[in-house]
Amino acid sequence: MASFRFFIAISLVSLILISTLTPSISKTAKNDNVELDDDEDLRFLEETEGKKDAAPSHSHFNEEDDGDDEYPDLDDEEFGNYHDFDDSDSDPYKEPEIDDKDVVVLKEGNFSDFIEKNKFVMVEFYAPWCGHCQALAPEYAAAATELKGEEVVLAKVDATEENELAQEYDVQGFPTVYFFVDGEHKPYPGARNKEAIVTWIKKKIGPGISNITTIDEAERILTSESKVALGYLNSLVGPESEEIAAASRLQDDVSFYQTVNPDVAKLFHLDPQVKRPALVLVKMEAEKINYFDGRFVKTAISEFVFSNKLPLITIFTRESAPSIFESDIKKQILMFAALNISEKYLPSFQEAAKSFKGKLIFVYVQVDNEDFGRPVADYFGVSGDGPKLLAYTGNDDARKFVFDGEVTLDKIKAFGEDFLEDRLKPFYKSEPIPETNDGDVKVVVGNNFDEIVLDESKDVLLEIYAPWCGHCQALEPTYNKLAKHLRGIDSLVIAKMDGTTNEHPRAKSDGFPTILFFPAGNKSFDPVSTI
Repeated sequence: MASFRFFIAISLVSLILISTLTPSISKTAKNDNVELDDDEDLRFLEETEGKKDAAPSHSHFNEEDDGDDEYPDLDDEEFGNYHDFDDSDSDPYKEPEIDDKDVVVLKEGNFSDFIEKNKFVMVEFYAPWCGHCQALAPEYAAAATELKGEEVVLAKVDATEENELAQEYDVQGFPTVYFFVDGEHKPYPGARNKEAIVTWIKKKIGPGISNITTIDEAERILTSESKVALGYLNSLVGPESEEIAAASRLQDDVSFYQTVNPDVAKLFHLDPQVKRPALVLVKMEAEKINYFDGRFVKTAISEFVFSNKLPLITIFTRESAPSIFESDIKKQILMFAALNISEKYLPSFQEAAKSFKGKLIFVYVQVDNEDFGRPVADYFGVSGDGPKLLAYTGNDDARKFVFDGEVTLDKIKAFGEDFLEDRLKPFYKSEPIPETNDGDVKVVVGNNFDEIVLDESKDVLLEIYAPWCGHCQALEPTYNKLAKHLRGIDSLVIAKMDGTTNEHPRAKSDGFPTILFFPAGNKSFDPVSTI
């Protein structure tokens, strides 16, 4: 009956939680040379033994969706968080030499007063051992120096020392960056480099747009900034200026300027005699110039800049990862190829990207780059030197689609169109199906998931684990003992799946280990999430 199966599930969960959350108990027993046999260790389950025949083949046990999301943006086990591909922990931490004299150090004793006395404050909560914090440090320090004299201060808090402050501000990962305005804070959503930080802050504390009146100013901006939008107007005040200023506030990572000087317009590749108002976007990328040809209103200007501000191809690196995963454009086309092979295919890949500006991000992953390329390829189950193309729906959905065929311009464009129109079949990683699977704990892989886990006649307890996960390793002896103790219940399956090398749309994991219970007769419903 359903209540019997529910009791089984709760009993199993209780055992696992007790074992996982109270390791001191097992340590004490070990130190005292006390060994419990299987029957003693699991004796609370004995009253269920021998009752398996009373269990019906189907049950109406129905567990509502517990709201778990696959691929949360900042969890370490997810691709949406590029932290997964950082191997910074593999080497001893060596503090770099950084000139951060303009970054204010905040502690619990001075934090509140400092925030109260300064209208605009950016605060980084960091950990000294964090690789991403180390990468941000020189960029953050340079931004603080460039903004010195403005109405803003950049500060930092060592969250490993200031635990209470970190808890008060709900710091759950590193680095966490907040921007305070009159004491109220919101997360900083931009890229982690000096230029992005400076541009974003200037928009928050200033009018959002600046005037260029001289050739010297124009030359300095063109040589120092990577993305610039220039409005060539009839007047620096009035409706035209107001529209471009309003658009600038919608695009935090692009600097907006305006001019009425024909010589300045010429430097920005605009015809001095062009009909005004006119707008151009200039980038330090392969596609250097984009001309605006729409109505000169806020929404149209913003949409134009949004569609054209990204490079046609983003090369996956530590620095570029935030612009990929934190972009408003969630869907991506990734090309995996070794450096020497990519040279043949990147031109077609780049040309195809022009047809999907503002809709897809095109990413090149260099698979022979051991720092980031290879970990990303391994995550997606891509092997070899390539080229291999894969479409990815982003953090919220996390579906992947494999390109099959010769890598040509027309086929890449067709693949992109099919991706946008949802005409592709998702791809899920899988190890080979085991030749034998007679152990007490059944081995599940992507390709036998349906056969084992979604068998309507069986209750299935599934652990999703990672081989390197310490918690998973600590749980394994108890999980094996549990499976041995309950192996006589034919309607119950205890199973495990390596979540790093296998995937299935019904196997949603928020971390390792994740334990899911799939009741018999209810496999169309979401499983019960136990851990």
